[in-house]
Amino acid sequence: MNTDLTTGKPERVLWQFCLPLFGSIIFQQLYNIADSLVAGKFIGEMALAAVGNSYEVTLIFIAFAFGCNIGCSVIVSTFFGAKRYRELKSTVSTAMISSGVLCLVLMAFGILFCRELLTLINTPAEVFEDSGLYLDIYILGFPFVMFYNISTGIFSALGDSKTPFIFLAASSLSNILMDIWFVAGFHMGVAGVAYATFICQGISCILALVTVFKRLKTIKTEGRFSYFSWNIFGKIAKVAVPSILQQSFISVGNIVIQGVINGFGSGVMAGYSAAIKLNNLVITSFTTLGNGVSNYAAQNIGANKLVRIPQGFKAGLKLVWMLCIPLAALYILAGKQLLLLFMNEPSETALSTGIIFLRIVSPFYFVVSAKLIADGILRGASYMGKFMIATFTDLILRVVLAVVLSGTKLGATGIWCAWPIGWCVATFLSIMFYRRGRWNSGNF
Repeated sequence: MNTDLTTGKPERVLWQFCLPLFGSIIFQQLYNIADSLVAGKFIGEMALAAVGNSYEVTLIFIAFAFGCNIGCSVIVSTFFGAKRYRELKSTVSTAMISSGVLCLVLMAFGILFCRELLTLINTPAEVFEDSGLYLDIYILGFPFVMFYNISTGIFSALGDSKTPFIFLAASSLSNILMDIWFVAGFHMGVAGVAYATFICQGISCILALVTVFKRLKTIKTEGRFSYFSWNIFGKIAKVAVPSILQQSFISVGNIVIQGVINGFGSGVMAGYSAAIKLNNLVITSFTTLGNGVSNYAAQNIGANKLVRIPQGFKAGLKLVWMLCIPLAALYILAGKQLLLLFMNEPSETALSTGIIFLRIVSPFYFVVSAKLIADGILRGASYMGKFMIATFTDLILRVVLAVVLSGTKLGATGIWCAWPIGWCVATFLSIMFYRRGRWNSGNF
């Protein structure tokens, strides 16, 4: 069902729209969490380290899918808010075609260079082959990841956050069962984990695409629309390219950090792999809520209802802070129990590494969540330059500090300290840029 986000009380409209998005990202993260959980429990600590190591490389590919999602979603939202439905359909078609070409290029890159990336990040010999095998299968299934992201971006742009939630809930739960079946039942090892994800993502992608095209047929337009528009492609690229660069540089930064972590051995790698999955569950959830705020902002900008933007920011901030309280408390108080879900008889190093990481970063979820909501407004308004300044500041600080502090007496703990510092500085910048937006003047 398509929903107009430009009418009704902003807090109620935004919360009704964003809560299913939050549920969707929980199930989305279950893909990676299930992979690590099954690998650690049914195969061993080395398999957990291999899956976690590969995950940092897959984030490069996810960055492109995420950027295409945001670029398509923001432009579709703007046209939907302005009720310019012919341009809306051209945007969807243009996004599908351009994303398909990009997907082929990325797959070729992955096939040729992924093992070189594993070497570059100092992947230990004992996990190298399993890491490479996981990546090989992931790359084959990347078209499913790309087009599923485009589809969910379109759903969100049309104000429909419930349909992606239903698809993800079903496919994620199926993925958990298939992970266990392939690994524990067929003894396929890391390959079983990867193939289970491949199959479930493929099914959800096909269902999402079919539903998108059916939904678009119900939107009536006057005259034929263009299947590919260079003008619209430029509009999509204006939002997508900075988002891709943001996520790509974050991924590259994470790979650099992963290389530093790998120098401390497989125990620290396994502990970090489990802890970063829990951390990413939270950060990705907040990012997705920020994306919902982007759709809200873009629709209202398209409808020229700029007075609703600050109201949406306050509503989004209230929502993420309500989520921060239980999540931060859970990680601080029950971090050990959560980490044990991923590891069967873990080494003391692995367990202590994960606990320390969670206790250092989780209190600062209140800070980074505010940044991500402000970023959502900036992105929805196409203020991409300011958005990138704040994001790259966070990344550069985290990478540099991780490298520097890891060489001090703090050791691996120094790496974890880089997260809060980067978050605090970048949040200050994002909030400052948001406050300087011309939301009340109506001039863009």
